[in-house]
Amino acid sequence: MKNSLLLIACLFSCASLFGQDEAPDAPVAAWPSEPIPTRKVLAHDPVMARDGDKYYVFTTGPGITVWVSGDMKTWLRRPALFDPYPAWVPVAIPNFAGHMWAPDISYHDGRYYLFYSVSAFGKNTSAIGLATNTTLDSENPDYQWIDHGAIIQSYPGLTNWNAIDAALAEDVDGTPYLAFGSFWSGLKIVEMTPDRLHLAGCWNDLQTIASRIPHPDAPQPAGGYSASAGPGEIEAPFLFRHDGKFYLFASIDKCCRGAESNYKVIVGRSDNIKGPYLDREGVPLLEGGGTVIITGDEDWYAAGHNAVYTFDGTDYIVYHGYDASTERGLPRLRINELAWDQDGWPVVVPD
Repeated sequence: MKNSLLLIACLFSCASLFGQDEAPDAPVAAWPSEPIPTRKVLAHDPVMARDGDKYYVFTTGPGITVWVSGDMKTWLRRPALFDPYPAWVPVAIPNFAGHMWAPDISYHDGRYYLFYSVSAFGKNTSAIGLATNTTLDSENPDYQWIDHGAIIQSYPGLTNWNAIDAALAEDVDGTPYLAFGSFWSGLKIVEMTPDRLHLAGCWNDLQTIASRIPHPDAPQPAGGYSASAGPGEIEAPFLFRHDGKFYLFASIDKCCRGAESNYKVIVGRSDNIKGPYLDREGVPLLEGGGTVIITGDEDWYAAGHNAVYTFDGTDYIVYHGYDASTERGLPRLRINELAWDQDGWPVVVPD
């Protein structure tokens, strides 16, 4: 409640507000009781972390879907992160359907931080929530997710941005930042407090780091902003630091349409976590730039919504693809090694 009141206060007190579309989970099916290979895991918007000798994948789903593996090759489904979902959610999102979107997982000072999104599909009636835990092992006696409520919220007609698809990143000095957003005026970044539980400032601290529309931070037009799916198909930011530079990964074009999807992953880089981010040709991501590193092929209709991690000295890119071996293009988990070329740009290593 405290966070919700703060969010409302910020909305009406900040001098300027800056301004997607996310999909429900995979089709309902009987979840396997035995481990299954990565290629068979139904997943949308996956992120990954390691706790001890186990890897955990969190995806969009009822209460956030959870998978566990000892080798990143076969996966066993675990209990949902939330059951039931937090009481604040249906208050913030009327007619909430139960699916929680686009988690982000990180670890800091003895705690795991999991950001998640709740939204009305195709509208920016959205909020980003946060839950913390000291362990990811659901069989550990200390396993307990503590929900901290809404961290930031967007409102149709009042904000020209969409509060979904959060991703936490650290600056060189350890200062935490939250990147988020989809469609409308594009991807945003905002500083977090050192404990990572709140925004460090009000909503007028938001900065746009990528957009596919001209002048994304133009003043609010008369009559307010569009309440339903805004322009500029870009979403799912993820920030990763490599060799002294920050890399902004994002997804563009249409997700969530199975065989009709044309989702793909782009990247840009900067010397500063807040940008400006430029693609390989020097085009700013703020001006529609972005070097494509993942797209559809004969095996996958499309692919996107990625995260990047380093385990034991190897970088991995985690994302979902729409499986061309299935008639409807079911969304599946994909994990590839990520290499870097001589110019310092990421290259996805083939399966």
